[in-house]
Amino acid sequence: MPETAFAGFPRTTFAWFAGLEEDNSKAWFSAHRETYDTAVRGALEAALEELADELGGRVKLFRQHRDTRFSADKSPYKTTTYGVIADRPDGSEASLYAQLSAGGLFAGTGYYVLASDQLARFRAGVLDDDAGPELERALAAVRAAGLETWGEALKTAPRGFPRDHPRVVLLRHKLLIAGRRLAPRGRGGLSREASLSFLRETWSACAPMVAWLDERVGASELPPAPSRFARRG
Repeated sequence: MPETAFAGFPRTTFAWFAGLEEDNSKAWFSAHRETYDTAVRGALEAALEELADELGGRVKLFRQHRDTRFSADKSPYKTTTYGVIADRPDGSEASLYAQLSAGGLFAGTGYYVLASDQLARFRAGVLDDDAGPELERALAAVRAAGLETWGEALKTAPRGFPRDHPRVVLLRHKLLIAGRRLAPRGRGGLSREASLSFLRETWSACAPMVAWLDERVGASELPPAPSRFARRG
């Protein structure tokens, strides 16, 4: 749990990310660790914990260090800090996501990963003459609220599906999320009220899309895939 109550994201929050982008090194990170602990990771954790108390769920923040073992880019740190509220009491599979970067505060939700059985149900729902248009209407409502929708997509229709289907754009999706970004306000950063309201309102605006995904896709019933880093006997 964060040691202090959430007080907003000051200007130093976003200046920290700008500095890290210029000098992504252990020396720079160590020299600016206090700002990270208080105004970056600490502030984001405090915001999520407060909203988890209000909405229900468990907060998880992700590590700042990058896994560089299989990457040509050996910079040690991610240039975003992010976390989720998961295990929500409403049973939704969609975690509530928040991310800080030099560009501001991003909020979103949806199904970030679709296992093969989930993807099959998603495509069946898109093809269905009732459920497919329902999803289109849900996404239209999300976009009307000022959010973007996107997801990793195939370049063409999946194998075995018609390329001229009226919902072929949705059939190409391999995941489906929605969100938007709030930029820092001048030199003042983002206030407590502005930040919390933005997170609440963004997640709430995603509700039609999430409701469709929970009803038509739901949780994967497959066993977890083995890690590619696991030892082989």
